[in-house]
Amino acid sequence: MIEVSTSFCETDPVTRWLTPDEQRSWRNFLEAHRLVFARLERQLQAEHDLSHWDYEILVRLSEAPERRLRMSDLADATLSSRSRLSHAVGRMERLGWIERTGCPDDRRGTLAGLTDAGLAALEAAAPGHVDEVRRSLVDRMSAQDFATLGSICESLVRQLEASEGASGAGAPAGP
Repeated sequence: MIEVSTSFCETDPVTRWLTPDEQRSWRNFLEAHRLVFARLERQLQAEHDLSHWDYEILVRLSEAPERRLRMSDLADATLSSRSRLSHAVGRMERLGWIERTGCPDDRRGTLAGLTDAGLAALEAAAPGHVDEVRRSLVDRMSAQDFATLGSICESLVRQLEASEGASGAGAPAGP
């Protein structure tokens, strides 16, 4: 169990500090996230020389109409800066997994398209990735707890996306 100290919080009456229970929950959430994603990253790197972020790019493209997305939309979907995405897409372009083309309805835009080789790479990586998701998260919870986790995350996504839209804030600089 994570131990927390909040003694410094008592000197700042303006900030709404987390209670010890809230702090423990927050830190447990962060640690669980770190551990699960580290396992997913290791599995993809070891078995397919892919980062989890590369995998996410391939998945997003595979699910898009005609397996193509505007680079700006792909950056938003993967919570990435345009620059970081451009480097990743360039690397996967050299592997023959993605191809960039001009956007037919906007000469300034660029589309990233998943090639057949990219789809094959994703299909090769997906079974091991799903097995690791099961080992690291799904099978460590009861079906009810996992469904609750899904509901909580869905609610958070809905609320955070609504507040992002209302504030006009853009995507963060990186995942």
